[in-house]
Amino acid sequence: MDDSKFSSALIFVIGNYFVTFFIIALIAAGISLLNKPKPLRIGEAGEAFFSYYLLFAIGINNPINFIFHVFFGDIAAKFIGWENSSFQAEVGFASLGVGIAGVIAFRASLPFRFATLIPPSAFSFGAAGGHIYQMIAAHNFSPGNVGLVLPIDILVPVIGFVFLWLSYKHPRSGTANRNLI
Repeated sequence: MDDSKFSSALIFVIGNYFVTFFIIALIAAGISLLNKPKPLRIGEAGEAFFSYYLLFAIGINNPINFIFHVFFGDIAAKFIGWENSSFQAEVGFASLGVGIAGVIAFRASLPFRFATLIPPSAFSFGAAGGHIYQMIAAHNFSPGNVGLVLPIDILVPVIGFVFLWLSYKHPRSGTANRNLI
């Protein structure tokens, strides 16, 4: 691969870190299942995918969002197609809190995991609505508004709730705290 293709690929991976960490979560879950006794039970697979989803797609992704919005606000705003705003810092600090919860949720009880899944999912669905609104009302077709961001804002939380459902419906043997609330 020549330097320009490598640079373009690197910029794509970094610029779309939310996709990158979701894919890393899926890969990490798959790797963790390689050492499990076969045949795998659906509960074991659900647990692995939900755990690594919480760790990477929420726990690592959100602190990176914090860094971009708080320390590189101009770059983040330009990517989204907005003007820089002091509200970016507020989004960044909210992302930091969600990220910390995601890291803790990696090995926490199911009720904690369920609670951890709600804020980033609500944010993502709301952001998707905002992106659609900006696309229609302001003709904002910036990559950070309607590129991979828009479908990922919808798909990633839906997949997170599927992983939650698998963990709830097919618990591992001996797992406590199976009630969601």
